[in-house]
Amino acid sequence: MTIQHDPAVRGFASDNYSGIHPEVLAAIAEANDGHQGAYGSDVYTARLQEVVRAHFGEASEAFPVFNGTGANVTGLQSMLPRWGAVIAASTAHINVDEGGAPEKIGGFKLLTVPTDDGKLTPELIDREAWGWGDEHRAQPLVVSITQSTELGTLYTPDEVRTIADHAHGHGMKLHMDGARLSNAAAALDVPFAAFTRDAGVDVLSFGGTKNGAMLGEAVVVLNPEASDGLVYSRKFNMQLSSKMRFVSAQLVALLEGDLWLRNARHANAMAARLRAEIEQGIAAGTITGVSFTQPTQANGVFATLPDGVADRLRESFRFYDWDPARNEVRWMCSFDTHEDDVDAFVAELSRLTS
Repeated sequence: MTIQHDPAVRGFASDNYSGIHPEVLAAIAEANDGHQGAYGSDVYTARLQEVVRAHFGEASEAFPVFNGTGANVTGLQSMLPRWGAVIAASTAHINVDEGGAPEKIGGFKLLTVPTDDGKLTPELIDREAWGWGDEHRAQPLVVSITQSTELGTLYTPDEVRTIADHAHGHGMKLHMDGARLSNAAAALDVPFAAFTRDAGVDVLSFGGTKNGAMLGEAVVVLNPEASDGLVYSRKFNMQLSSKMRFVSAQLVALLEGDLWLRNARHANAMAARLRAEIEQGIAAGTITGVSFTQPTQANGVFATLPDGVADRLRESFRFYDWDPARNEVRWMCSFDTHEDDVDAFVAELSRLTS
């Protein structure tokens, strides 16, 4: 096959733009020879259960799926009756970026609340945590939070515990969208369990794709009493892989050693470098009209640009608008972002704004 793209092209649009980490790609190849059982009855999926339990506790069970939307929809669906609803931030991926799949496919109502930093609090949750027993209202039965959030911010373990206690006190369960869970753990410098199982999270979507996998996420059930029917709903939600060994092998490659941590630390460090260099340019007067809208706590940088700069900058580097009405953009770093990528980006931003 002839290569169809220019490998030298780099960007800051999404950590989904990156390729497969070489160690993950090697794991797929190593799992390829011979025959293994289908639909999860293979040694790699069995090994994944052992690895997940080492990170999240002996009661944990992983259900590999194809993608993050599948993990969120299938996981949340297993936590709810047909009349259930999920409280989430208005910026949550399940609300903004999943094409209505939670409501159309999952069959549950989303009850969203606005938040400036992407994070929920007990006070924000209480804006929608009401109406139990009212037959005219979808019943709020799950709270869903994202770690790290869609705005690149982090929940501390104590903040997760506060939300979990509040949700459980109302008889609700707690779900965590962990598409960038590894970035959060690296930034917080704590084990996964510290802000998931130990903090009261019941069900988790664990992300591999943004951390170096080709494809592959998992629904991780931390509290078996909070989830039911995943063995069936994964199939009818079209998330049951026949050759599951290749999904599981990727997650094993990430989680068995420290590859997940190395990848996440690097992505976070590149985002910190990007922000620091821009701040230096602002202080020196070589970059003007740029301001940051969120703290840079993981691998995303959010900023506003002068009129017209974003489109001109995109001629050299791909990235997304976040809020076009106020010229807000998002720059994401990944496991394969290079220091030279950051330096070249900042140099071009300086040229366009100085």
